[in-house]
Amino acid sequence: MSKLETNTIDTISGSTNLTLGGTNATDITIPSGVTITNNGTQSGFGGTMTPAFEAYLSSDQSMTDATFTKIQCNTEILDSDGNYDNSTNYRFTPTTAGKYYVYGNAVFLSSVSGTIETFILAIYKNGSFYKGQETKIDGVESRRETMSTSAIIDFNGSSDYVELFGWCDILSGSLSLEAGIKYVNFGAFKIIE
Repeated sequence: MSKLETNTIDTISGSTNLTLGGTNATDITIPSGVTITNNGTQSGFGGTMTPAFEAYLSSDQSMTDATFTKIQCNTEILDSDGNYDNSTNYRFTPTTAGKYYVYGNAVFLSSVSGTIETFILAIYKNGSFYKGQETKIDGVESRRETMSTSAIIDFNGSSDYVELFGWCDILSGSLSLEAGIKYVNFGAFKIIE
């Protein structure tokens, strides 16, 4: 093993790329305690937070009493890899293995004040309840209730998928999800580990 001691390594005149290692190099070891300072553009370090998506509900969606109903977030804000189906299944299938932060937000809107007793906002993984939030209302409350839920989910990289569902117990009147980018949205992104 040879040792090279120097203060500066630079390219020769007319060249713009500097390569460390070559056909026989497999690792470059940076000792503990050494700080790498980046004053330029970096690439190939860390990871990316994709696939990622976010979509929202563009028109009010009716809810059915005491039934888990898939929330149809049909307008995409972001879909980095084209893995969110915003037209038929309303599901995200990332196809890249890893852990993802998945979230959903919804505003439930009743036709009459005090008509909701219980409602749930749930993330489903592969067609089954994975995680959700539940709210119970006592007495006369607002006609609008806001809910959020989130989870860190491990995906297998081939067929795992997630969907957003809502459930409610309607005492009287009718219930819908209030449309709009501020009211009902669903999204996920890959976590850099």
